[in-house]
Amino acid sequence: MTIKEQAAKIKLDSTKMAATTLEERNHALRAIVDALLANKEAIIKANEEDLQQAKSDNVAPPLIKRLKFNEEKLVDVTKGIQDLIGLSDPLGKVQMKRELDSDLLMVRESCPIGVIGVIFEARPDALVQIATLCLKSGNCAILKGGSEAMHTNRKLFEVIYHAAVEAGMPENCLFQVEARSEINELLECHESVDLLIPRGSNAFVQYIMNNSKIPVMGHADGICHIYVDKAADIEKSIKVIVDSKTQYTAVCNATETLLVHKDIAQQLLPKLNEAFKQKQVEVRGTEEICQIIDCEEATEKDFRTEYLDLIISIKTVSHMEEAIEHINKYGSHHTDCILTEDAQTAETFMQYVDSAGVYQNCSTRFADGYRYGFGAEVGISTGKLHARGPVGLEGLCTYKYKMFGNGNVVADYVEGRKQFHFKDLEI
Repeated sequence: MTIKEQAAKIKLDSTKMAATTLEERNHALRAIVDALLANKEAIIKANEEDLQQAKSDNVAPPLIKRLKFNEEKLVDVTKGIQDLIGLSDPLGKVQMKRELDSDLLMVRESCPIGVIGVIFEARPDALVQIATLCLKSGNCAILKGGSEAMHTNRKLFEVIYHAAVEAGMPENCLFQVEARSEINELLECHESVDLLIPRGSNAFVQYIMNNSKIPVMGHADGICHIYVDKAADIEKSIKVIVDSKTQYTAVCNATETLLVHKDIAQQLLPKLNEAFKQKQVEVRGTEEICQIIDCEEATEKDFRTEYLDLIISIKTVSHMEEAIEHINKYGSHHTDCILTEDAQTAETFMQYVDSAGVYQNCSTRFADGYRYGFGAEVGISTGKLHARGPVGLEGLCTYKYKMFGNGNVVADYVEGRKQFHFKDLEI
């Protein structure tokens, strides 16, 4: 069966999936938790195969770190599913109730998007998060993980799919694509797939956008910034910067560029550099930075680079407006932070920085669906239409309008026999 034929079957089952109750979907999620724990040894063994192959292929250390799926990761993902079970039903929520006439009622109600295709990087935990988020939100999903995690993804999918179907979910609620060649087939399924969410490099995301008629939601890069204002608290700033850069480097919400107000640079940078040395962070700085601390000289390319490694580029700025201009020019509109004790300065920064997440005095690593209380996320969207930032249950839903009448016809209103009175009712 071709991918297009399979997608058509999934599309048919998407209406059945949308009609499932919260109790049915939560029951399936509980079954998935039990199945993952029961198959722990087989899953970890499959992951060891992938890790061994990755090392043989000289895969970069940041990617190997993402690839690892041990008992700790299994505990994390099952905890995430339990949290997801505890969230309220995103479906059937009345968003608007409007009386158009005394016997004509319009209701806007949340519903699933339908069939979602997710192409994601070599992070096996992402497969678990994406599959379970789609199930909870009443969506069917077509999943394509990175080839580096082939054995782990295959085992995880097998466990999740069988547990979901045995728990009563439609036969075609989930489908796994493995071959890279099948991605192009998936991109042609615009009649059956309602949304694509690619997670990967800038070039890869652009390729998906340029080669499919299916709407695409996601982000290309994670070039996150921290601006240290002249009114920043030094000790607080060092703590936040170090966490943002080093807590987990191989992710899109790790800070890549630091902008420092010139008035605070002499106080901050020597102490910060000592903290970076302890964490083995390589600093690349502009000429002004090199005069204050011993570091590599940065080029313009550095400010356009998502390192995903223990490297950070640093630049001084004369004022906040210069920092804002730099972020809006070089950033990826993902997550950016200001460190300051001046509330008015922070408010201005947060107003003018055009990013999905704008923070004051906290790590950029908080840009995550789990940490936002979404249960998990299918990805981060830096676009502005439909969903922005970490995309959780709400971002996987759309809405439909339901109209309840009593033989009403438009001719009565056009010809003046009846009139609309548009009255919003309490939800």
